[in-house]
Amino acid sequence: TAKPAPQPTGTVSKFEGEVTSLVNKERAKAGCAALKTDARLARAARAHSQNMATGNFFSHTDPQGRSSAQRVLDAGYNWQRTGENIAAGQRTPAEVMTAWMNSSGHRANILNCAFKDLGVGVATRGGTTFWTQDFGTLR
Repeated sequence: TAKPAPQPTGTVSKFEGEVTSLVNKERAKAGCAALKTDARLARAARAHSQNMATGNFFSHTDPQGRSSAQRVLDAGYNWQRTGENIAAGQRTPAEVMTAWMNSSGHRANILNCAFKDLGVGVATRGGTTFWTQDFGTLR
């Protein structure tokens, strides 16, 4: 089992909330319902961002070989549908959302009306910010 991610404080928590807000603005423009923040998805996203930051890697597959789908399940989110966006190096929520919205695969996750829940995780290391969005719909 994965270690629990530290609870966000200060800027990290603010950034996570801002990303969620920006996602829901984009979804509203596309006619999709707003995503609800899910604590389990947030835990998985935070842990993955922290793992990328401390482990110095950038991938949807962690060094233990777990996919995003497995990490979300390990966090207790029994998904029917799930997806993940990751990014690194953007300094603000606006920058990371611009990058994701300019990438067809990331944009598809953000604007997938079948997703109902979202967890966002942010971690920094040496001036680099790592971003994770875990999307889901429960069984």
